Amino acid sequence: MRWIKIENEKQAQKALRQIEACAESISDLKGQAITRVIKLESVFSPIALHLKREMLSLGGDAAVKREVADGGDKNTDVLLLGSNKQLRMLIGKLQGQPLELKKIAESLHILLTALEKSPERELSCRGFNLELGRKTLVMGIINVTPDSFSDGGKFYQSENALLQAAKLVDQGADILDIGGESSRPGYIPVSAEEEWSRLEPIIKELAANCKVPISVDTQKASVAEKALSLGVHMINDIWGLQKDPDMVKVIAGTGSAVVIMHNKDHNGYVNILGEILCYLEQSIETALRNGIGENRIVIDPGIGFGKSPEQNMEVLSRLDELKTLGFPILLGVSRKSVIGRTLNLPMDERLEPTIALGTLGVASGADILRVHDVYENKKAVLMADQIVRRRRGEDYEGR
Repeated sequence: MRWIKIENEKQAQKALRQIEACAESISDLKGQAITRVIKLESVFSPIALHLKREMLSLGGDAAVKREVADGGDKNTDVLLLGSNKQLRMLIGKLQGQPLELKKIAESLHILLTALEKSPERELSCRGFNLELGRKTLVMGIINVTPDSFSDGGKFYQSENALLQAAKLVDQGADILDIGGESSRPGYIPVSAEEEWSRLEPIIKELAANCKVPISVDTQKASVAEKALSLGVHMINDIWGLQKDPDMVKVIAGTGSAVVIMHNKDHNGYVNILGEILCYLEQSIETALRNGIGENRIVIDPGIGFGKSPEQNMEVLSRLDELKTLGFPILLGVSRKSVIGRTLNLPMDERLEPTIALGTLGVASGADILRVHDVYENKKAVLMADQIVRRRRGEDYEGR
């Protein structure tokens, strides 16, 4: 007797074929081999009770707040408990229902599809089409700041930054991310003019000559606009299009990609993963509404931003929940204080923990790792990809 890990219908179909199940029943059984727990938040109580009745009629179940069943609270979170087949049948039953239930059906369809579909896709970056899903991409960090937490201003001078850029590309960086303002805890903000004066000479040189896409890490629309006018391919916004109202408009018409990161000015949460997902959903909707296509969007949970070390660890342990949004995931943990504070390590001793967290992140669905040490992290993900990127249950015929 043994347990078999089955995460999608392709794997279920393979397992059923291996035991030589009846061909006619495979299409029916494969949806029953996958059990899902789907959480809906703040649902109007009558709708929640309707969902529970529908799930029970399909052989599944739904959990709601106890007070709701007793006729108490007006709203409740809901856990839908059922097989993939039962949840798909629920979608069919809700599609002909009133508007709110129809919206739930549409959202559930999107969520289940995101969990099932192949993660292989292309990220469009102004002429660069980065292939995601077949391998993990590595984004190399270059900080042109005098107060960077990681290198203490080592690449503040343009000459040093350009040498570092060439080195990172030679080591296998798939993207370069250049920042002109520190975002470390307790950082001192700089003006847009000062930030641009640091970035401009680097961007002018790299945008014209670099063989990989250039990303600019900025929270200011005016800086992003100037960078894009020089030809950069991606904007990495640590406030996920929610701080500078002009940021989305600046990016929209250029064809550049955008990294939408979760951020918060404090670490008070009631439901940390729910709040992160809600924030990212709002940012994604803003991007799409303003003409930024789905193939130009990357999401980032914002490790180290508005989160305590314990909260960061909780997010990392549940990173795969972000896959339900259906967008590529960027993970940035390199040398961060969450490592230093957790293991009591100085900056120059954080490489191995960075690699450990990054590799675990790849196993949980991260598509891009943002790192300082490209050579070491590249080797780690090349090995991890041999396991993570294989189509488990398809690439190997053994039982």
